[in-house]
Amino acid sequence: MELIRAGEYFAAHEELELAWRAAPSEERDFFQGLVHVAVAWYQAGRGRRIGTERQLAKAMRRLQPYAPSHRDIELQPLLAQLRELHERGSLDLPSPLL
Repeated sequence: MELIRAGEYFAAHEELELAWRAAPSEERDFFQGLVHVAVAWYQAGRGRRIGTERQLAKAMRRLQPYAPSHRDIELQPLLAQLRELHERGSLDLPSPLL
């Protein structure tokens, strides 16, 4: 989470992927959802609209079942942000609400 908050999206993706692979089955979607968040911001930074939109959609789908919060992370604000950004279709993404 610290890497995402610091804007280090590629590094965050790498660390979250390790957590996802090591997680028990009931938590894998949660960590994979966070991977999608990191990748969406990474793709936006590279100017890749389709990749960004796909990752935002995947993040919403994976994280929604864990709302309103999981592991001390408030997911409702993040999910609202992901929906808004997906609908807007912009590559100008503000920091993720994590």
